[in-house]
Parts: sequence; structure tokens; C-alpha cells
Amino acid sequence: MTEIIQHTSTRLAPFGESIFSTMSRLAVEHKAVNLGQGFPDFDGPDFVKDAAKRAIDGGFGQYARSFGLPETNRAISRYTETMCGFAADPEREITVTAGCTEAIAAVLLGLCNPGDEIVLLDPSYDSYAACVAMSGATARRVRLDGPDFRITEALLRSAFSKKTRAILFNSPHNPTGRMFDEEEYKIVAALAKEFNSLILSDEVYDAITFARSHRSISALPGMRERTVIMGSLGKTFSLTGWKVGWAIAPEPITRAIRSAHQFLTFCAPTPFQRAAADALNAVCEDGAYLEELRREYSNRRSMMLEILQEVGFSCVSPEGSYFILADAMGAGFSDDVTAAKALVKAGVATIPASAFYDPASPDRRWLRFAFCKREETMREAQRRLKVQPLRQLANSAI
Repeated sequence: MTEIIQHTSTRLAPFGESIFSTMSRLAVEHKAVNLGQGFPDFDGPDFVKDAAKRAIDGGFGQYARSFGLPETNRAISRYTETMCGFAADPEREITVTAGCTEAIAAVLLGLCNPGDEIVLLDPSYDSYAACVAMSGATARRVRLDGPDFRITEALLRSAFSKKTRAILFNSPHNPTGRMFDEEEYKIVAALAKEFNSLILSDEVYDAITFARSHRSISALPGMRERTVIMGSLGKTFSLTGWKVGWAIAPEPITRAIRSAHQFLTFCAPTPFQRAAADALNAVCEDGAYLEELRREYSNRRSMMLEILQEVGFSCVSPEGSYFILADAMGAGFSDDVTAAKALVKAGVATIPASAFYDPASPDRRWLRFAFCKREETMREAQRRLKVQPLRQLANSAI
């Protein structure tokens, strides 16, 4: 008998196909309205697209230097001063990456060794655990339970040890929409100090907030020197396909990040980097765009909450990001995967939030709905969800 070769590496074999790939494939198969994957179904602003066209016509078609075009790094520094309260050194502390996803990978690959442990707060974005595995480190996963999804000292302390290299921290949070408060920030900061750990702070939704303005955890006393801020152009400017992100850290940490980044993608797309510089400078000079962005997303959030509650879901109202968690089990489904499969057959694609948990300890209660969509998209989803009541869908799924 011919032996079957295991082609996927042992580090990645447990992850299989991404839940985003699975649900997007099912959305196409069932011609469903896609409220699953978190990308806008509308285009980014003209002033940013025009900047990219100028860059293409202006000869920005070759490799940029690996850690970013000088003007892009300067613009990111300026934006960081606006959002986080400090100006990072453009040459020594900022690395431009191919989206925040590559920033996460470069940070973990550049900073971690086998035997290190990385604390993850579940539910957490699915690439976190995969990138930890690729780095050779071990994920220590802490489950935050809904609907509050609060960090407590007792809960988090149990995950820290002398092996803890870092905690991956995300606020505004995907998928819960939480903006962790000052008390929770202090818990994370205190444990990072006590165990001499880094904070890897994913802040891609820094501009999409409702409860209050974003505050970076790096602003807490003593945190600047141990925090890596990871950000992205895609969410703020509705251009997720451009893949321009960044990692910001003190120089010794940045050197480690760049050691991995140079061998992952070498550089982010040059014309989009150049356009990113113009986009970030524009919003630093005039905050009207960011104010309008928050206003538009606040309206979309209200609409999606209204739609979901009208058809029978109880929801977690997000304080930031563009996602809403809806209670699938409260609506009568046995679990989130069953609910997602039933809904996609009814014409609406979502993400079962158990995909964001440790497979050994998932919470199967929640569905994630993305509201980075046009009004007509959300209204069409509403129409489809009203055709067959949730309880009827849940009963037919048993």
C-alpha cells in the first residue's frame, strides 16, 4: 500500500481552512448576502484612490525600501501622534508591512522562540493563533465570556508565567466590539510589567469607535517601551485590498520585527504606500473625514442592530469596530455553526464566532455580523431573514 504523505506542516495542520474562506465559499454557493467577512462592499474615498493613481503615473512602481517609503513612515508617525499621543521615530521605530496581518506575523516571527508563550484573549482574530504556531511559540488562551467579555486580574494572571513573551491585545476588539476600559488596561499593563512581557497591540479599528475615542495601551505609564502598535490603512479608508499596514515599536524591538519582515514580503506595495502617506497626512490636517467615518458607521451599527433585534436576535452592542455579535443559542439554535449553516442556506452569510476560540474551549453561542456594508445590502439581508422566522430555521436545523 502506498503511504499517504502529510503535506501540511504540523504547525499549521490543526488550523485547516480559514472560517472566512469557508463562509465566503458557502456565500457564493448559496448566493447569500455576505455579512460574514469583514470587508466593505463600498469603495474607499476618491482622494485616496486619486493619490494611488498619481503614484502609479508618477513612477512608484518598483520596490520600496523594505521598512517603508520615507514619506509613508513620516505620515504614520504623524497619524500615531494624533491617535496615540506620541510621535514615533519614522526611521527607527516604524515598519510598513503588507497589511496588519503581515505585521502580526513579522512581530511574532521576529520576537519569539520555541518555548515562549503568547497570551491570547479569546475570542481572538483567527490569524493570531496561526501566527503564534508559525513562530514556534505556544499560545496561552484566556476565554472572555459574553455578553460583557471583561478582562479580570484573576482570569488573566493564570495565563502569565516566566515563559510569557507577550500578550496579543486588541482594542477596539474583533469580534466582540469591546473597547477595553481603563481598569482592564491597567490589569494588562501591570501583568506585562510584573512578568517582563511585551504587549502586541492590534489597533486596526482605532478610527471606528462609538463609545469614546480610541486610546492606545501604549499611553499608560511605562508601556511605551514594551508595546508594539500594529495598525492598518484598510479599515480606516475602506480599502482592505491595498494591504498597507505597520508595526510601531522602540528601536530594539523594531530591529527584530524588520529581521522577519524583510524575508516575508520585503516591502508593501509601493504605489499604495505612497497613497497612504497622502491619506494619513490629509486626515491629520483635517479631522472631518474621521468624524464622518464614525458618523456613518454609527448609523450602520444602529441599522444592523435594529435589523437583528427585529428578526429575533439578542445582540452585543459594539463600542468599536464594525462587527456585532448575535446570540444564536438564544434564538433557538443548538450552536453557532448550525446557525451559520442554516442562515447561509436562507441567503445570509455570517461567521460562527466559535472559530475565534481555542478549539478545546469554544463558546458556541455567538454569530458575528459585519455592518461595513451599504444600506441596500443590509436591507436585503433583513428581507431574507424575515422570510423564514429564526425559530423555524432553528427547528429545521435540528
